[in-house]
Amino acid sequence: MDTTILKAQLSSKIFPEPKHDGKTKLASVLVIIYGIEPKILMIEKSRHLNNHAGEIAFPGGKWTDDDIDLLDTALRETEEEIGLTISRDDVIAQLANVKTLNSGYTITPFVCIIDKIPQLKTDSEVESILHIPMIPLLQTLDDDRDPNHQSLQEMYTFTYNDKIVWGASARILKQLVNRLAI
Repeated sequence: MDTTILKAQLSSKIFPEPKHDGKTKLASVLVIIYGIEPKILMIEKSRHLNNHAGEIAFPGGKWTDDDIDLLDTALRETEEEIGLTISRDDVIAQLANVKTLNSGYTITPFVCIIDKIPQLKTDSEVESILHIPMIPLLQTLDDDRDPNHQSLQEMYTFTYNDKIVWGASARILKQLVNRLAI
């Protein structure tokens, strides 16, 4: 799939201002798509973390009062976690917020499309960086309901090699499936 087509199908307005009620924990992530044969960059979180240990996720993290907005959070956290600097100009879309069940965060996902990825380095929160062919990943969608999470209406999984993408990350990927009509 050509990046021009991807940009046309995924682009949307961006409203990165945090809507903070004092109770909701806010976070944001960056869905990074790159290359001629589009790949999605994801991370495997460190197994030593208190929350989301070992999960496959998008780079990103908690919003802080020092961040200008939620896009700033995603860009800052991406640089901290994997050493990748993304320009605000490369961000083409904002997807619908998703919530985490176990840690109680409302996550705002942003999408960027870039030509290539430079050499990356992980910090202590990241076990590994995954460069996943986008279309094959999105085609692994399994929307069977997980009986352990019946309270959640949208429980999906995706598979990459021997790794399962589930939870908030899978709900973000499902939004890509819907927009790209895969």
